[in-house]
Amino acid sequence: MSRQIFVNLPVKDLKKTMEFFSKLGFTFNQQFTDENAACMIVSQDIFVMLLLEKFFQGFTQKTICDTRGSAEAIISLSAESRQAVDNFANKALSAGAMNVSEPKEMGSMYSRDFFDLDGHMWEVLWMDPSTIESY
Repeated sequence: MSRQIFVNLPVKDLKKTMEFFSKLGFTFNQQFTDENAACMIVSQDIFVMLLLEKFFQGFTQKTICDTRGSAEAIISLSAESRQAVDNFANKALSAGAMNVSEPKEMGSMYSRDFFDLDGHMWEVLWMDPSTIESY
């Protein structure tokens, strides 16, 4: 059995957040989407649960991170080429994301980072497949 991953993120405005990610080409599983949450489909086994902050708070005793001054995580997505990294990052910036830094050249890897509308940091990454050992 393959595992699935569900990343849960607090958001301030669910409608705007869904519009933002729709502009990046993501779709949503309507079975798990309502006025409090949206299930964004990343792949067959990866989903991002976008939860209104008040709803998110019901799942934890901890304070929600203020992403304006603190980092909670870096959510990385793979891309099939360097050009795909640039295309995705540029699409995110056009949809309202904030640029984090200049593109990163790391030998056999290339990435771009941006903050989404709620300040969550996303990285789009290409790795040269010829340099990756299979496991």
